Amino acid sequence: MRHFLPLSLSLLLSLSSSAALAANEPPLNVVILYGDDWRHDTLGIAGNPVVKTPHLDQLAREGVRFTHNCVTTSICWVSRANLFTGQWLSRNGSAAQGGVIKTPWAETYPALLRARGYHTGHVGKWHNGPFPSKQFDFGDGRITPMRHWIKQPDGTEIHVTKKNENDAMEFLRTRPKEKPFVLTLAFIATHAEDQHPKQFLPQPESMALYQDVTVPVPKTATDDHFRRLPPFIANAKNEGRNRWTWRFDTPERYQEYMKNYYRLATEADAVCGRVLAELKAQGVLDRTLVIFSTDNGYFHAEHGLADKWYPYQESIRVPLIVRDPRLPAAKRGKTSDALTLSVDLAPTILAATGTPAPATMQGRDLAPLYLAAQPPKWRDEYFYEHATVRSIDFIPSSEALVRKDVKYIWWPDFKHEELYDLRADPLEERNLAADPAQATRLAQLRTRFGELKAAAR
Repeated sequence: MRHFLPLSLSLLLSLSSSAALAANEPPLNVVILYGDDWRHDTLGIAGNPVVKTPHLDQLAREGVRFTHNCVTTSICWVSRANLFTGQWLSRNGSAAQGGVIKTPWAETYPALLRARGYHTGHVGKWHNGPFPSKQFDFGDGRITPMRHWIKQPDGTEIHVTKKNENDAMEFLRTRPKEKPFVLTLAFIATHAEDQHPKQFLPQPESMALYQDVTVPVPKTATDDHFRRLPPFIANAKNEGRNRWTWRFDTPERYQEYMKNYYRLATEADAVCGRVLAELKAQGVLDRTLVIFSTDNGYFHAEHGLADKWYPYQESIRVPLIVRDPRLPAAKRGKTSDALTLSVDLAPTILAATGTPAPATMQGRDLAPLYLAAQPPKWRDEYFYEHATVRSIDFIPSSEALVRKDVKYIWWPDFKHEELYDLRADPLEERNLAADPAQATRLAQLRTRFGELKAAAR
């Protein structure tokens, strides 16, 4: 089974599942709420025992939550390029640090919607080269730096999450009322301020949150599990281990930094709630497709690591909530365990707005999964890729074939393989690549891996 369908077929499936807009109705507006370094289980509704995310939980109760959503590359700038283009890194060419997208801008969802008369806005994080202010109606000056406290023109400081909120509200309140709109609100939260010794800097009023809570320490957050990693990761030069020393190297630091991380998440959740309330106050919430997702997952000390990049579950799985006005009341609040991907968002947005997607997009419209009476056959595997960053000691390249039940990992810089049975070993503690009993399975996965890799180009 190929890992994507041609977009023309995807669009037909969407149309046949009552996803098409009635001819006499205005097109749907679109709001994308996009978190940073925020993995799939950093939601109250996903069962997290600590973090409070009441507004996103409510969004899930009004829409559909995808419980097995993944990124095709787990790093900030590439995931954002994948979001805009609906393409794998292999096609959009955003590997270089800073993430300049090689795909023509005219083939991205903001450009395609603007060409159809949408008022377009982007606020918050950009991270794909210089911000193309001429390509948006709203955004220049609203792109925020990777700091948690930033100076305003009058010299006062504002928290970056509050600045993201203010800019989003300005877009919504000043937009031309006669035009449909698309806003991408790209939070800095919950990304660390990497150069700051405290890493996570929430707003003062949030410090009362989680004071009396003990954040559970993951089972795999041990030196033993770190040593089980391939030797080129399990060393002091690796950036994942380096950042672990910044955040998680003592029990006390682990508690302090995880609580501040969760405070940043709750602050972003509150902004999501205010944006949704503004849409409702303007009378457009039920004419707006709202999507919440994030750019990559995050290690909270699992495997003795911090941050993301590598194809382990904590890094590649991210939340996805879709509140679609076309969703029947009886289907609201449901979950889907379909294997959905970050590259699916662009074609989903385009199909929902009746906008033809370019043939170069590789993702699939998600709407048939929750609108069709009989959901279509869906992917059961995908190709993961990540380029080397700076050097192979710092962040080596990695590739993988990912299924729900098994994962094959290939490290090109070191010609090293890993194999995990995710049903029996969901925490990826036992690499089976050298097990003779797995030889046939391994050979089959190598072949399929090569096919998926070729198809991603």
